[in-house]
Amino acid sequence: MSVPTPEFAVLFRDFMVERIRDEHGSTGNVLKALHDGDWRPDPKSRTARELAWHLAHSERWFLDSTAKLDYAGGEDGPVPATVQEIVEYYNAGFEDALAKISALSGEQLLGVADFFGMKMPVYTLLNFAHIHTIHHRAQLATYIRPLGGKVPDIYGGSADTPFGQ
Repeated sequence: MSVPTPEFAVLFRDFMVERIRDEHGSTGNVLKALHDGDWRPDPKSRTARELAWHLAHSERWFLDSTAKLDYAGGEDGPVPATVQEIVEYYNAGFEDALAKISALSGEQLLGVADFFGMKMPVYTLLNFAHIHTIHHRAQLATYIRPLGGKVPDIYGGSADTPFGQ
């Protein structure tokens, strides 16, 4: 296996920034479709607002932490009172964080980050963040109908939002 170069790290970063940007709208639509409520499918599960907050806060934390090259902290903090507040938080600062990440050098991206005791190159954490968002968005999408909402399209139509609408 070859050792990644700074050029590879930059190409990977640019690819991931575009993937994250592409998914942002779909995730925002899932958040917006969620009705306020504290329903949970199981006592071990988060409530709808807790899961929405974890999703929104985690993505922002991942992006801001990567932009600063510092992964300390990460706790979700208090859950906002409404889904609207969560949506507003999710959208605030998004493009700014992506611009800061896009300004990181290949050498910075190859630097090893301490991510909760796991040591890995910074550029790989962009993929981790991306997968984390998609995972929790899928969980959250299953909460929408039980709370009386309509599931938006994510990768094409849904039973509530036919393809192309």
